[in-house]
Amino acid sequence: MGDPAGIGPEIAAKALSSPQVYDLCRPLIVGDAQVMEQAVGIVGTGLKVNPIQSIAEARFSPGTADVWDLGNVDVHSLQLGQVSAHAGKAAFEAVKKVIELALTGEVHATVTGPINKEAINLAGFNYAGHTEIFAEFTHTKDYTMMLVHEHLRVVHVSTHVALRQACDLVTKERVLKTIRLADQALKDMGLHNARIGVAGLNPHASDGGLFGREETEEIQPAVAAAQALGINAEGPIPPDTLFSKAWGGQYDAVVAMYHDQGHIPIKVLGFRYSEQERKWMSVQGVNITLGLPIIRVSVDHGTAYDQAGRGTASAESLLAAIEYASQLAQRRLEEEGAKG
Repeated sequence: MGDPAGIGPEIAAKALSSPQVYDLCRPLIVGDAQVMEQAVGIVGTGLKVNPIQSIAEARFSPGTADVWDLGNVDVHSLQLGQVSAHAGKAAFEAVKKVIELALTGEVHATVTGPINKEAINLAGFNYAGHTEIFAEFTHTKDYTMMLVHEHLRVVHVSTHVALRQACDLVTKERVLKTIRLADQALKDMGLHNARIGVAGLNPHASDGGLFGREETEEIQPAVAAAQALGINAEGPIPPDTLFSKAWGGQYDAVVAMYHDQGHIPIKVLGFRYSEQERKWMSVQGVNITLGLPIIRVSVDHGTAYDQAGRGTASAESLLAAIEYASQLAQRRLEEEGAKG
C-alpha cells in the first residue's frame, strides 16, 4: 500500500472498488489494516476490510479488501501528509513482506504503491527507492526500470544517482546490459524482434564527437554488440527526436541514458495538470523493474503528501500497474505450463 502517510492507501481503496480488477486478478493488499480502514473512510468506497495472516483467509471478492495485516502503524499518531520514520518503517516492512510472498510463490506478482525515500531513510533503511530494495532482497545484480505509458516504453541505463555520476555510468557494459534487459522484457510482453532505439547522451548525440566522446566510445560499440547478438537495436539517436519517433511507432522501446532523460517524456504524456482546477486531472504510466526473478510493477508517481487525506488522488496509474502485472503473471504462468 506504500507510505501510510501518503496517497497509497487511498488509491488502493479506489482501485479495489473497481470490479474489473477482480476480473484481472485476485488482489491482496499488504500493509496495515487500520490504515486501510481509514483510507476507505476517506475515499468513501464502502469497501469492507478483511484483515488476514495467510492467503487461505482471503476472500478475493468485489466489495472486500483483503489486507495482509502487518499491524505496524499507530493510526492515532500517524500524521497524513508528513514525512516520518514511523511511516517509513511501515512502508519498508510492507515492501519486504510482499517480496517474501512473491519469492515463496504465494503471490504471482507484486504491485507497489508510492514510498518516500526520505521517510524510509529516517527509519534507518538506506535505499534510494523501491528498485534497490527489490534488487537486494531478491539477490539481483543486473536490473533496471522500464517506464510505460500506452505504447511508449523507456528503459534506463542509470536512475537514482547524481547527474555527474550518471554521465560516468554511460559505459559500453552498462548500455549493452540495459539493451539486453529491454529486449528480454519486450519478449516477455509478447513482442519478438522488437525495435529498440538507443538515445545519445550529449546534444545531437555529440554530432560525431564534437560535443562528447560517450557516443563513439561507449554507446555505439554497445549497440553494435547488441546487434551481433541478434537484437534489433539502433543508435545512438539524438534524444530530442528519439522519443517523438518512438511515440509515433518507429520503436517499441527507448534506452535512455539517465533518469530525467527517460522520465520527462513519459510524464509529459501521462501526467496532466489543470491550473484552473489546481489539481492533477490525470496521472498515468507505470514502472516495471526488469531483471528480477519476480514480477514487480509500480505506480509512476510519488506519495503526493499534499493530497493525502483528501480522497482526491487518482488511481489511474495503480489500475494500469495492476493490469500490467496481471498480464505479465498470466504470460509467465502460460510459459511455465507449456514447459511442463
